Amino acid sequence: MSDIADVSLAYEGVKRIEWADRTMPVLRQIRERFAAERPLDGLRVAACMHVTTETANLIRTLQAGGASVALAASNPLSTQDDTAAALVQEYGAEVFARSGTDREGYYRHIHQALETGPDLVLDDGCDLVNTLHIERTDLLGTVKGGCEETTTGVIRLHQMAREGALRFPMVAVNDTDTKHMFDNRYGTGQSTLDGIVRATNTLLAGKTIVIAGFGYCGRGLAERARGLGARVVVTEIDPVKALDAALQGFAVQPMAEAAPQGDVFITVTGNRDVIAGHHLAAMKNGAILANSGHFDIEIDVRALQEMAVEVHRGVRPQADEYVLDDGRRLVLLAEGRLVNLAAAEGHPAAVMDMSFADQALTCAWLASAHETLAPAVHEVPKEIDNEVARLKLASMSINIDTLTADQEDYLHSWRIGS
Repeated sequence: MSDIADVSLAYEGVKRIEWADRTMPVLRQIRERFAAERPLDGLRVAACMHVTTETANLIRTLQAGGASVALAASNPLSTQDDTAAALVQEYGAEVFARSGTDREGYYRHIHQALETGPDLVLDDGCDLVNTLHIERTDLLGTVKGGCEETTTGVIRLHQMAREGALRFPMVAVNDTDTKHMFDNRYGTGQSTLDGIVRATNTLLAGKTIVIAGFGYCGRGLAERARGLGARVVVTEIDPVKALDAALQGFAVQPMAEAAPQGDVFITVTGNRDVIAGHHLAAMKNGAILANSGHFDIEIDVRALQEMAVEVHRGVRPQADEYVLDDGRRLVLLAEGRLVNLAAAEGHPAAVMDMSFADQALTCAWLASAHETLAPAVHEVPKEIDNEVARLKLASMSINIDTLTADQEDYLHSWRIGS
């Protein structure tokens, strides 16, 4: 039995799901293939993902392949209640998600999705897999494998594997080129700034934007912020990534040095307390704090609450103002959760088309290959990544060269010299 906010929103949800589907041609082609081949026939899938229109089209694709799907939200603030209603009412999925639910409701929904007894799991942050391994060990015996969508989740899975705790194979879908390069760089880069602008209506040109982390997400943000006229400062702990940022012309500093300079701060690291209390104490009046890392721990919100003498909730949608004892005001967006999903609509559907195509094809591969895989973190087969890229290029009417027989021979021979 699903747990959603309002089933009467289904009609609006269908319209938005179909709108997203128009710019997801790769996933649509895979859905048609799945309907004919039924690679997931009879399998139960439990997913903990953002309940958005793009995710809805992934769910439809898994269903076309023969799977029954139970979906819980991976972030309460990103849940689109009309999408959840459409998935239940029109597409026959089980959904356990309500926008804005509290921590208790969040984990209750994960448990409800797991009650379906899944054969395969899809996770976005590793909370579902974590719950399986800690609280629902009775269900582990039926799980054949799963996919993880985020950097944060993959980090947690590798730690589980190192400690010998992981009980079934998990595939790091996050690490495919067609996911982390395009989803993180182009998707997060655009949607994060979209969320900040929607929440604050601030002009980014001329501002100093401090970006914590220079992985693919940080690179995408830095490129787009510079394109909008901002001065960009990057903070990093990785010397190679810091050097990359410097050689691309961005200022690179420790957060302690950047804190007094920034007008807007964006965290995209996957780690906790990246912006800590002593950083908050040094910030200028009116500084804006936003997070696009997975969990709401990158900005030390508890420290901010303790420092504040007043808190003005909802000064704008998804914007809370914290007044400090010296009169300075800091603005926290989306409660420190994912600003691109809470204050905007997440990645454009055209980007999620590739990420969810990876998910769908990997699920089909897992359904047949799981018996040959150890309980560890596995890479997506390269042919799946290449197939998604090929389909995406075809949908854009872009052709590329192919190797001749002589070129193939040259690349695979060591006997031919210069």
